[in-house]
Amino acid sequence: MDKSKLGIKSADILLPREGIDLKKWATVACDQYTSEPEYWLDVEKIVADSPSTFRITFPEVYLEKEGKKERIRNIVKTMEDYIEEGVFTEYKDSFILVKRTCDGKSRYGLMAALDLDQYDYSKDSRSLIRATEGTILERIPPRKEIRKDAPLELPHIMVLISDEKRSVIEPLKDKMDSLKRIYSTELMKDGGYLEGYLIDSDEDKEMIYQAFENLYLALDKTNPLLFAMGDGNHSLATAKSCWEDMKKGLSEEERKDSKARYALVEIENIYDEALLFEPIHRVFFNLSMDEFEKEVLKYAKGMTYHREKSIEDMVERINGKDGLMFGLSVNNELYSVEVKGSRNFLSASLMQSVIDSLKERNACQIDYIHGIDVTVKLSNEGNNIGIILPDVDKSSFFETVIKEGSFPRKTFSIGHANEKRYYMEARRIK
Repeated sequence: MDKSKLGIKSADILLPREGIDLKKWATVACDQYTSEPEYWLDVEKIVADSPSTFRITFPEVYLEKEGKKERIRNIVKTMEDYIEEGVFTEYKDSFILVKRTCDGKSRYGLMAALDLDQYDYSKDSRSLIRATEGTILERIPPRKEIRKDAPLELPHIMVLISDEKRSVIEPLKDKMDSLKRIYSTELMKDGGYLEGYLIDSDEDKEMIYQAFENLYLALDKTNPLLFAMGDGNHSLATAKSCWEDMKKGLSEEERKDSKARYALVEIENIYDEALLFEPIHRVFFNLSMDEFEKEVLKYAKGMTYHREKSIEDMVERINGKDGLMFGLSVNNELYSVEVKGSRNFLSASLMQSVIDSLKERNACQIDYIHGIDVTVKLSNEGNNIGIILPDVDKSSFFETVIKEGSFPRKTFSIGHANEKRYYMEARRIK
């Protein structure tokens, strides 16, 4: 089989040379702690004058601050300086097996390059690589400003595969003792511990390609989803947008070999037990129950309320019953709500319809909340309503994306903020 059809390839991967303090080098994904500038001020103090990914990425907490253009210029200049000063060691034509241990759990990933020509982030995409949540198009241009002149990419992108037989990553994990460990470090700010193992032998690479080929051949050819976005979809969408701009001026042969056609990502198996999906909840601020019900009933024929004695009872019911269910916290009371006669397949889709309708009229403010306890607490303040969404079922995740298209934005999160991917590897894109 032609390997190019698989959408994946090995890459020339850059890592900090020996002697660089990796704990100061690796910083968490730029889209985390966006409401906590103190986190990033602490990172800056920790890093001090050491080479660090903090200097060559753009924490989004600063996106709306003054000096954005100067910060971008400094990022590009620092990238060029790091290349010129020999900060990196390059591992040619390789994959890297990543082991991340955090909060007592270890999960495994594979660093690889994905083909942007086989990625489509539109909601109804049928491409091999696709988004799993709604892509907000206005979030792409500011990211393009950073990427378009950058000589390097540093991925916080995490992509999922549905490999129930554990045929791609797990065999590499089983032979980890025979692989060369090329980095090992504690991560700053409670990020856990990170290790990387080089995969550069022809035998191991062929094993990887064969495993992906087997997954590919088992797909529905009319709707072949092999790679589903986990984290960093807007970063991959930015890479795609930059590539679409660039390839217009290239010949067919130049397009085939261009570094910019690919994006470096970490691939993880959705069946990894340490990979935890958590629903993201909603709070409607200063909205009456009458208004809320009225909005829901635009998209459903009825709602049945079940008063619950505890959060645990509510969560058990909304996750244990078929049909459209969500939890409701209002006026210091908890309910599980069963929705009848809705065209929506998911509770998150129903809530997104409600949110869109309310936003059109500026009827209230809405926030997306990690954690049920925080959602309930906020709902008990003032005239607020908390919506608790059911868990995202990992076993049906791919099937849902295939049948229904991408989830609404902010439906789920993979782990807590400190468990998100830390920048370590880089790759030249020019």
